Amino acid sequence: MTTDPTMRHRIGELTLTVLGLDGLPLEDRVVTVAQQRHAFSFGNIAFDLVGLVGGPEPEGAEEVESFGGRSHLELDRLGSLWLGLFNTATLPFYWGRYEPRRGHPDVERLTRTAQWLAARGVTVKGHPLVWHTVQPPWLLNLPLDEVERLQRNRIRDLVGGFAGLIDIWDAINEAVIMPVFENGDNAITRLARERGRIFMVRMAFEQARAANPSATLVLNDFDLSSAYECLIERVLEAGIRVDAIGLQTHMHQGYRGEEYMERMLDRFARFDLPLHMTESTIVSGHLMPAEILDLNDYQIPEWPTTPEGEAR
Repeated sequence: MTTDPTMRHRIGELTLTVLGLDGLPLEDRVVTVAQQRHAFSFGNIAFDLVGLVGGPEPEGAEEVESFGGRSHLELDRLGSLWLGLFNTATLPFYWGRYEPRRGHPDVERLTRTAQWLAARGVTVKGHPLVWHTVQPPWLLNLPLDEVERLQRNRIRDLVGGFAGLIDIWDAINEAVIMPVFENGDNAITRLARERGRIFMVRMAFEQARAANPSATLVLNDFDLSSAYECLIERVLEAGIRVDAIGLQTHMHQGYRGEEYMERMLDRFARFDLPLHMTESTIVSGHLMPAEILDLNDYQIPEWPTTPEGEAR
C-alpha cells in the first residue's frame, strides 16, 4: 500500500452553476456547500440503538453474554450524535441474544432498528451469522447433526428474511480459533472441531449466498497472523466465493501504529479482495493490562473515560 501525502486522489476541480427557482443562474449570491455523504463507509456498532428504537430485550436475553446495548442516553441525543458522524451501522445478531428461547428469534426489534437506520440513509450490516461465542444455552447439548441443521436454518432465515434491508453480513466470525476455542464450552466449536474450518466457512457462505445472491459476505477474524492468511488461501482454493476480508484491530492495549497497520494491510491485499476494517477499537480509558490475552477475560465493573485516554 502506498500513501500519497498530496492526497491528489481525493482532490479535483469542479464548476457549479446554481439555479434559482426560475431556472436561471443566480448572481451575486453567497452559496454554502456542505457535504452530506461520502463513498467511504465509516461505521460503528449501533447496538445501543436497538433498545432505544426496537424496545426491551426478549425474555431470557439477560442470561446470555452481551456486547453493549445498555445505553442510558435518550434516542434523540444518541441518534443525533451517531448520525452526525457515521454512515454505516453494524447490528447484533449473536445467536444467544437473538434467540435466547428456541423458536423465538428477536426479529421485530432488529427489523425496527434496521428500518430506522435505513430511513436515515445508513447502510446496515449484520454481525455475525456463524460464531462460537454468545451461544444460546439450549443449543449446547443437542446432537451435532441437529446443531448443523439449526445453524443452516439460522443463516438462511437471517439473510433471506432481512434481504433488501440488511445486505452485508459477517458470514463467519473468527474461524481460525473456532475449532480450538477453550474459553467455555459451546456447540459451534464442537461442530467445527468435528467437521473442520473449511466446512464451516463453506456452510456459512453458501447458505447465505443461496438466501440472498446479491449480499456482500465477509470472512472476519481478529487473528491477523499467518494462520488467517493460510485459512484464506485454503478457502479460496476450495472455490468458496468471499466478497471481502474482515480485519479486526481491537486496540485495548494501545494503538498499534501506522507502520503496523500498513504492513498488515499489505499482507492481506495480496488476495485482491476488498479489505474491511470491521472492529477497530481504541479505548479512551486506561489500557487493558498487557498480560491479558483474551479480551473477554477482562471483566471489570467500570471502565471510565479519562482525560489522558481521550487525548490518546
